[in-house]
Amino acid sequence: MARIALGLAYDGAPWQGWQTQPGGCTVQDALESALESFLTRRVDTVCAGRTDTGVHALEQVVHLDSPVERRMESWVRGLNALMPPSIRVQWACRVSEDFHARFSAQSRSYIYLLRSHRVASPILHGKVGWTHYSLELEPMRAAARLLLGEHDFSSFRSSECQAASPVRTLQHLEIYQQGDLFIFTFRANAFLHHMVRNLMGALVEVGKGKYPASWVSDLLAQRDRRKGPATFSPSGLYLARASYPEIFGLPSSPGAESLLSHLGIAVPGLMAF
Repeated sequence: MARIALGLAYDGAPWQGWQTQPGGCTVQDALESALESFLTRRVDTVCAGRTDTGVHALEQVVHLDSPVERRMESWVRGLNALMPPSIRVQWACRVSEDFHARFSAQSRSYIYLLRSHRVASPILHGKVGWTHYSLELEPMRAAARLLLGEHDFSSFRSSECQAASPVRTLQHLEIYQQGDLFIFTFRANAFLHHMVRNLMGALVEVGKGKYPASWVSDLLAQRDRRKGPATFSPSGLYLARASYPEIFGLPSSPGAESLLSHLGIAVPGLMAF
């Protein structure tokens, strides 16, 4: 039995999130169906972080235990030939038995792309979030600084969140602007259900001038989801990467750099997150 790690990228728009569902229209369902054909037997997969309906991934890390030996390049080519074009294996790597895609991860990083323009772009539909409000960068950055560190994020998690504790450490939150496009980057030890999208809702409210930056501190203190903003659209949200100890020897994907290059955007320092 060999433990295999896979790095996946996917367009979340056609899928009802990562986690398997009875209807079978999830990324996990598509991957496990391809694995069953590739290995001629059923295997279970574990991911670094579950993504919601419509949320994309630049590098989702998955592990599985394979009873069959295959060359690493065969994993990539074979699985990609069996999956729809909206999901692609970027790399495959044999790992030690103590590797766990979820529990071995030291942090997760997300990127959110938000276009501020009076008209939504049909070309970027599903790939970039949109607001018709004009946004001010500096108030959002001031609010972002107040969210950093270890906090009880009860005001920013879904009522359906099953995490045992609402306490998380937000290690990085930075916002960049390129014309009418805003790039939000997040890194934490782990995220709660809908946490990034709820943080986005608060930051946008600050950016459009409805509340001062200090409002996010009030929300943290209240620990009440009912006091928080509406959950923001999943369209511009990407799981960028999960970070692991070097001892596991995982390869990496271009991630955010590749995504932004497709959009013709260069943001100095972005990869540091």
